[in-house]
Amino acid sequence: MTDAVAPAIPTRAVPVSPGRTPWKQEAIGFAIALLVLALLPLVIGDTYSRHVLIMVFIYAVVASNWDLSLGYGGVFNFGHLALFGIGVYAYSLLTKLVGLDPWLALFAGGVIATVAAVLVTIPILRLKGIYIILVTFGFAQLVMQIVISQSAITGGTQGLVRVPGLYWFDHNMIRDGKFAYFYIALGLLVASTIFLRVFVRSRLGAGVVALRDNEEYAISRGMSLVRQRMITLAASAFFTGMAGAFYAAYQRNASVDVFGMSLATIILSMVLLGGASTIYGAIIASFVLTVFGEAMADFGAWRPMITALLIIVVMLVYPSGLVGMIRAGWGAIAVRMKRTA
Repeated sequence: MTDAVAPAIPTRAVPVSPGRTPWKQEAIGFAIALLVLALLPLVIGDTYSRHVLIMVFIYAVVASNWDLSLGYGGVFNFGHLALFGIGVYAYSLLTKLVGLDPWLALFAGGVIATVAAVLVTIPILRLKGIYIILVTFGFAQLVMQIVISQSAITGGTQGLVRVPGLYWFDHNMIRDGKFAYFYIALGLLVASTIFLRVFVRSRLGAGVVALRDNEEYAISRGMSLVRQRMITLAASAFFTGMAGAFYAAYQRNASVDVFGMSLATIILSMVLLGGASTIYGAIIASFVLTVFGEAMADFGAWRPMITALLIIVVMLVYPSGLVGMIRAGWGAIAVRMKRTA
C-alpha cells in the first residue's frame, strides 16, 4: 500500500493591508520626490529661496517625528519641541565650550535628545489624556527655565552667538549660496523619513498603532504599554534632536525662543494640517505653511490670521488633512480616467 502524498499548499504573497501603499510604489514616489528636491537649487537662483527651503526641511523633520508620537502613538507629547531645543543647546555647548567636532556634536544632539525623551517617558508611563499633556508641557518649561537660569553657560535670555557651523573639507559653506547646507538638510530629511516609514511599517509600528486604537485589547494580548510608549517617544526624539543641532549649526546661534509656544504652534499646525498618522502629510504641510507664510509676508499682522483661516477651511473640508485632499483628488482623477478608457 503506497503512502498518500499530501497536496502541496500553494504559497501566496502576504496581502497588502487595506489603505497601505505597497513598498515598491512608495519607493518610486519617494525617489521621484527626492530627485525633484535635489534639483531645486539648480533652478532657484537666489540665496533667500534656498534658505526658506532649508527651514522647510528642518520643520519637516520635527513635524514628521512629532507625527510618530502624536499621530501613530496617540501620545499627546507637548514636550516634543523641548527635544528640538535640547538638540540646539547640546550642539551649541558641545562645539562652543567643549570644542567637540561639529559633526560629532550633530550626532550627539540626537543622542542627548533621545536620552531626554526616555527620562520624560518615565513619569508618564501609566498616565493618560490631560495628565500626559500637563507633564510633558511641564517638562518643556523646566528645560527652558534651566537654560535661562544657567546664563553663565547658556547665555540665558541672550542666548549663544558665534556657534561653530558645519564644514565640508575645504569647501567654504558660508559663501556658497547655501548649497552645502541645503543638501545636508535634505539628507537629514531623507534619513529621518526613511527611518519613520520603516518604523511604522514594522512590527513595532503595528504594536504602537494597536495600543493607540485599543489599549486594553493590546495589553490583554501581551503587549507592554511601558515598552511601546518608551520606544515611541525615543524613536521620535533622535532626528528631532539632530534637527535642532543642525538648526544651531546653520543659524550659528542658540536662543530660548526655540522653547516658545510660537514655534510649537507652527509645528503642531503642520502635523494636523498635513494629516495625522501619515508622516508624509506633516512634510507636505511644512512646505505649504512655510512657503505660504513667506508669500504672505507683506500682509504683516494679517498673515497669521490668514494662515489660521486656511488651516480651518482645509480641516473642515478634509478632516484627514492635505493627505486626504490629495487622495480624494487622485481618486477622482482615477475614476475619470477609467470612464474615458
